[in-house]
Amino acid sequence: MHVPGNASTEFDSQGAAAQSSAYVILLATIAAISGFLFGFDTAVINGVLFFLRKQFALSNLETEVAASSLLLGCLIGAAGASLLSDRYGRKKSLLFAALLFSVSALGSALASTVNIFSVARFAGGLAIGLASALTPVYIAEIAPSKNRGTLVSLNQLAIVVGILSAYLINWQLSKLGDSSWRWMLAVAALPSIVFFIGLLVIPESPRWLIARGRKDEGQRVLTRIFGEASAKGQAADIEAAVAGEEGNWREVFSPGIRKRLWVGIALALFSQVTGINTVLYYGSIIISEHFKGQSTGTALAANVLVGSVNLIFTLVAMVFLDRWGRRAILMTASGGMGVSLAALVVALRVPNVSPVMLLACVMVYVAFFAFGMGPGVWLYMSEIFPTKVRGRAVALVTSTLWAGTLLVTFTFLSLVKALGIGGTFAIYAAMSFLCFLYVWKIVPETRGRTLEKIQEDWGR
Repeated sequence: MHVPGNASTEFDSQGAAAQSSAYVILLATIAAISGFLFGFDTAVINGVLFFLRKQFALSNLETEVAASSLLLGCLIGAAGASLLSDRYGRKKSLLFAALLFSVSALGSALASTVNIFSVARFAGGLAIGLASALTPVYIAEIAPSKNRGTLVSLNQLAIVVGILSAYLINWQLSKLGDSSWRWMLAVAALPSIVFFIGLLVIPESPRWLIARGRKDEGQRVLTRIFGEASAKGQAADIEAAVAGEEGNWREVFSPGIRKRLWVGIALALFSQVTGINTVLYYGSIIISEHFKGQSTGTALAANVLVGSVNLIFTLVAMVFLDRWGRRAILMTASGGMGVSLAALVVALRVPNVSPVMLLACVMVYVAFFAFGMGPGVWLYMSEIFPTKVRGRAVALVTSTLWAGTLLVTFTFLSLVKALGIGGTFAIYAAMSFLCFLYVWKIVPETRGRTLEKIQEDWGR
């Protein structure tokens, strides 16, 4: 029997749901602009180093310092993220990061010495450290559980778009000559300003608001995202979840949190000590110096191919993260990385091997990283910690990630000198296989559960 008004009610409900989804996507997209800046600022050094080494006559050690100054800032910025975000909120902390992004872009572009360059890049690293710890948390705290994986992965997508953009801009601006590195760096000022303006219109995290006793404000944000009926229940769940949490460093290291903290730290380290940033930061040097017969221009063009593969497989990952689950994605990625790096090591030992074959091994390696280790690790660390300690715990895990990045970046050229390019990548292959075993034996699944349900399951 037809009841008048039912179709209209259903249409209104669907319209409200569509509007809510569009609003969440808008919030996640604005927050993810920090990911674009993260990717651009870290990858732009790939082309800059060519010209910087020439202009300032840098040694291998000085080149490693110039490349690593940003990463030291990332480490410190991530470590301080919890102090800012827990006290001032996710939004205000990201606004500060947006200002640092602008200062770094212009300061490094105008640098007259390599020391000034390094200080400006250090400021950019602080911004990346803050954003890398806070953006996945912010998105996870506003996202519905059914598509949280996809939404958090928007940040990783933005990172790889930033990386590809840096490679494209490096390739094109390199035609300007020896001063082109300044323009490569200055370009980042524009998206930094866009990020700052976008942050002014988004709300604070509703979970952070409720955890700070501002329930009415938090519930208003939840209502805008999920609708009034669902918002009341979620606000009550969040309030109950944070009621028994102290929200301090003692809580972070308490027995109930310690196991997930070690899992987060291990995954963060594995995502870096498997060597991905040697390709992203030193790719041009690797190709021009170790792939026979390749010029600087060819190396910069090859970077664009690597960046394109990175983007394509990040998009693929966004489709499968909420279908396959976190464990399957991480195991597929780490196993595939190990196999492709092992193939690269073997190929490097073959006399007169084609550079195309070597580049193919690198591209397959990057594809597997982008499919799992890139988005999967950031997503996982944003999910597994309780609300009151999430800022501190994610900051600690992210700091560990940046420590791994700094270690790999600062030692790569020295390792190549000591062990050769094949021996160095053999180490990264071994780390990839070790990561596969760790995920298989230790890492639990989180797919399809609310953040509060994940805490309940870990608590058992």
